[in-house]
Amino acid sequence: MMDFVGKKRWFFLVSEILVVAGIISLAVFGLKPGTDFAGGVSMTLQFSPSVEQSQLREEMAKLGYGEATIQNAGEGSYIIHTQEITSDQAQALADQLGAELDSQVEITDYYSASPTVGAETARNAGIAVIIAAVAMLFYIVWAFRRMPSPFRWGTCAIIALIHDVFIIVGIFSILGWLAGVEIDALFITGLLAVVGYSINNTVVIFDRIRENVSRHISPDFGVTVNSSIVETLGRSLNTSLTTLFVILALFLFGGATIHYFVLVLLLGVIIGTYSSICISSQLLVVWERGEWSTLLPWTKRPT
Repeated sequence: MMDFVGKKRWFFLVSEILVVAGIISLAVFGLKPGTDFAGGVSMTLQFSPSVEQSQLREEMAKLGYGEATIQNAGEGSYIIHTQEITSDQAQALADQLGAELDSQVEITDYYSASPTVGAETARNAGIAVIIAAVAMLFYIVWAFRRMPSPFRWGTCAIIALIHDVFIIVGIFSILGWLAGVEIDALFITGLLAVVGYSINNTVVIFDRIRENVSRHISPDFGVTVNSSIVETLGRSLNTSLTTLFVILALFLFGGATIHYFVLVLLLGVIIGTYSSICISSQLLVVWERGEWSTLLPWTKRPT
C-alpha cells in the first residue's frame, strides 16, 4: 500500500516552495490587470491579409497607442487592450491601421470598462472568493458534525483551498511578468470553479475517512487516513484525468478570449487534485497527532 501519510513532509515542502514563490512574485511584480480591472478598451481586430505582430505594434505606437498590449489570437486576429476610447475612435483606429498595413481590418469584438467599474469588479471578485470559502467552511463543519472536532475538518479543507488559490494566483503573477498575461473577470470565474472542484475532491476523501473511522479499521488515525486516500485514489485520479482531457482540448483548440480562463481551470484541476490527496488529509493527521513540526519539513525529524 502506498504510504501517503508517511511522505507528508515532502508534500508540505513542495507546497511551501510553490506558495512562497507565488507570494514573492506577487510582492515584487503583482498581477497584471486586464481591461475588466484596470479599465480601458479590449477589442479584437481581424486582418485580411494577416500582418505580423511586430508590424502592428509599430503602427500602434506611431498612432499614439504605444502603451497598448497586443495578443495574437491566430488566423490574422489580434486582441488589443488600450486606453479608454469610444467605438467611433476604435473604428477610426482600425481604418488607419488598415491603410498603413495595406490590409482589410474588421472589429470583431469591442469591450469597454471604466477604471471605476474595474475597481468595483476587483473588489467584488475578492468578496466573492471570501464568501465562497466561508460558505464551504460552514458546509464541511455541518457535513462532518458527528465527527469529533468538525471545525478541524472544515479548517483543513479551507487551508488546502487557500493553498490552491495562492499557487494559481502566484503562477499568473509570474506569467504576467514573463509573458504579459493579464487577469480579467474570467480569471475570477475560473478561480471560483477551481474552489468548487477542489472542495468536491476533498469531501470525497474526507467522507471515506469518516466511514473508516466509524468502522474502526485501525487505532492509528494516520493509518486510517492513508487507507482512505488509497481507496479513493482511483476515483480521484480518474475524475481528474477525464476533466483534464476536456480542458486540455479547450486550451489547445478554444478561442483566444477564453485561453487564460481555461488555463486557470487546467492548473486548478491539477493542483486541486494534488491538495486533496496530499495536503488536506495530511493536515488532519498533523492536527490529530499534534505533529506541527512536520509543517516545517526542513527541520530535523524528532527522534
